[in-house]
Amino acid sequence: MAALKKGRNASATSKPWRSLALILIAIVALTGGMFASGHTTPRLGIDLAGGTSITLAAVPEAGQESAINKTNMDTAVSIMERRVNGLGVSEAEVQTQGDRNIIVNIPKGTNSKQAREQVGTTAKLYFRPVITTELAGGGAAPQPSGTGEPSADPSGDKATDGASQEATDGSSASADPSASATTQGRAVTDALKADESPAATDEAGPSPSATGGAADPDAQLQEAYAKLDCTKESVRATAGEGAKATDPTVACGQNSQGQWQKYILGPAAVDGTDVDEADAVLNTTSGAGWTVTMKFTGEGSKKFADITGQLAQKQSPQNQFAIVLDGEVVSDPYVRQALTGGNAEISGNFTQQSAQDLANMLSYGALPLTFREDSVTTVTAALGGEQLQAGLIAGAIGLALVILYLLFYYRGLSFIAIASLLVSAALTYVIMSLLGPTIGFALNLPAVCGAIVAIGITADSFIVYFERVRDEIREGRSLRPSVERAWPRARRTILVSDFVSFLAAAVLFVVTVGKVQGFAFTLGLTTVLDVVVVFLFTKPLLTLMARRKFFASGHKWSGLDPKALGAKPPLRRTRRPSAPAQTKEA
Repeated sequence: MAALKKGRNASATSKPWRSLALILIAIVALTGGMFASGHTTPRLGIDLAGGTSITLAAVPEAGQESAINKTNMDTAVSIMERRVNGLGVSEAEVQTQGDRNIIVNIPKGTNSKQAREQVGTTAKLYFRPVITTELAGGGAAPQPSGTGEPSADPSGDKATDGASQEATDGSSASADPSASATTQGRAVTDALKADESPAATDEAGPSPSATGGAADPDAQLQEAYAKLDCTKESVRATAGEGAKATDPTVACGQNSQGQWQKYILGPAAVDGTDVDEADAVLNTTSGAGWTVTMKFTGEGSKKFADITGQLAQKQSPQNQFAIVLDGEVVSDPYVRQALTGGNAEISGNFTQQSAQDLANMLSYGALPLTFREDSVTTVTAALGGEQLQAGLIAGAIGLALVILYLLFYYRGLSFIAIASLLVSAALTYVIMSLLGPTIGFALNLPAVCGAIVAIGITADSFIVYFERVRDEIREGRSLRPSVERAWPRARRTILVSDFVSFLAAAVLFVVTVGKVQGFAFTLGLTTVLDVVVVFLFTKPLLTLMARRKFFASGHKWSGLDPKALGAKPPLRRTRRPSAPAQTKEA
């Protein structure tokens, strides 16, 4: 029994050091990660760093109010993000607000006029015939074997986006001897054709007249194509800039291997508004997997039949048509016969996400949906700096007042609280610095307000615990047992209080958008850190300090003086009266 008691005491003695060591290791690891990442300061939001905030409102055409829905708004956000990123802006924020507004926040250093023009215009979607294409870094692009010829890709692996895609009759595709060679590509099939019309033969060579002479681009276009380096983001953003729909142009696109390809494209043959609808469909009957189905308008069906009929007479890559969104090739299927049914299907090794993305892009190009610029707010770097300075001053004043109160009321105990606040501040700073490059978190002014509010929440947890300990001392107990007896009750109160704060922050984060989310996120983060600090730092540190004579003896400056607290006399055990002696009868 004595050995067991000794073991328990040893375990209890080691626990405070273990917890303190754990939180110290966490701080060192996070700080090391912060310096290793090169992001040693939190990323600042637009209201602090300066920049431009644009509010756009979706406006449908008459009779098309249903076009404003979550799917189309999300697609618009995706397109705008691509546009802004094309300007070289890596920290722009594009997000929906409500059911018909989009907020675009662009940090300083960006041409705000150009950005407004980019995000405020309707997406332009075209179907253009491919004249030639190759990998952006040089070398032949993966080519389809749509005419029965061997693939130009020596590995035989066909690219999924920007490479081999086939257009055939859905019933004859399986009978085509080259079908197995294109199983890794994507095929465009006429969903309404039921005849067994054969594909174009190998002897069908390129016909310049089929594309109106587009197979022989002029020297100026050839020169632009030779200089086009699609591996550079700034070049991709301006490729084909200014080209009309009726003119040939150059463009960039990315295949499924993540490689950039460059193209010379002919005049637009089909406009995005000619697509009536597009959907991502899981085709289980033919084993094609995820496919993208397209339904054209009456005029679009005729245009699509004409261009596919022309391209079917050509060899790769001139039997391909590029689906071009905002000047970038998002897919380039190839055809082997005219598709006259009005419905078409792009199949191949799509994933569910990639099929849905392409379907959304095709649908969005056909939507009668434009955006009206509601407001533009420009924040200068100087104004942002002033706001940040004001926020930091307010935080410093609040922290100073809390420290003064702790020093006045808790005296020696206040140093434990101050040390805990410093640990919490260090963790908050390091984590915010890491969250900037990791999830794009930006510290805006409401987030700074959330951090200031968190000072009071964190101090409240210390006060709850300290008051529980002082209550135990008032009952006549010594410090060490008071620290342990007070902890279970204080722990429950702290957890309930922090849970309520975290729940409020979570609800606020979910139901709001924009800058208010920054306040909610910071409040939730600091609330979680409060629990971590109290459990792993404040409680263990107070346990260790209770063993020091200064606190254990109840020094008048310790904040735990029994006399100053009005403690009762020490609790003493009452000895049970001894039993009366029994006398032995003579």
